Amino acid sequence: MEKDTSVADRLARMKVNYTKEGMRTSFEAILLVQEHNHPHILLLQIGNTFCKLPGGRLKPGENAIILFFLLFSSKLTSKLGANSPALVPDWQISEAVAICWRPNFETMMYPYCPPHITKPKECKKLFLVHLSEKEYFAVPKNLKLLAVPLFELYDNVQRYGPVISTIPQQLSRFQFNMIST
Repeated sequence: MEKDTSVADRLARMKVNYTKEGMRTSFEAILLVQEHNHPHILLLQIGNTFCKLPGGRLKPGENAIILFFLLFSSKLTSKLGANSPALVPDWQISEAVAICWRPNFETMMYPYCPPHITKPKECKKLFLVHLSEKEYFAVPKNLKLLAVPLFELYDNVQRYGPVISTIPQQLSRFQFNMIST
């Protein structure tokens, strides 16, 4: 189950955790799929409100790169994996596509840490995650799995927020070969 029902709830929880743990380091997966011969991004929608990418955060002291990839894979499996040993997803985590910084407890994130900010509140890394041709997902009850066309995300901050709406620009350096079936 998702802990937060709104962006305001998430920011309030982040503020409480910041006083205990310091800057939050989070990671999210850009899951790219093909629908109707067009690239789509898989998003999780909470109720009928906001959308988010699947992912998680590093707890204090969890910063080794190997641990990170193991943790990221297990976090994705716990959030979206079918509850069956025979259906364990094969997450192929690629390079970091973007790094965003949250200088304060507001929704706005930046592609850089502003120079006057000495204690940012969050560093979020977005990774492109490749999926095998057929994958099974188990979506928590209070979430919906959406396949959103890449073109719909572009410059759509009001609907998808400041990070998700920049994914088309972040992916523009890649060349995708769409396979017709």
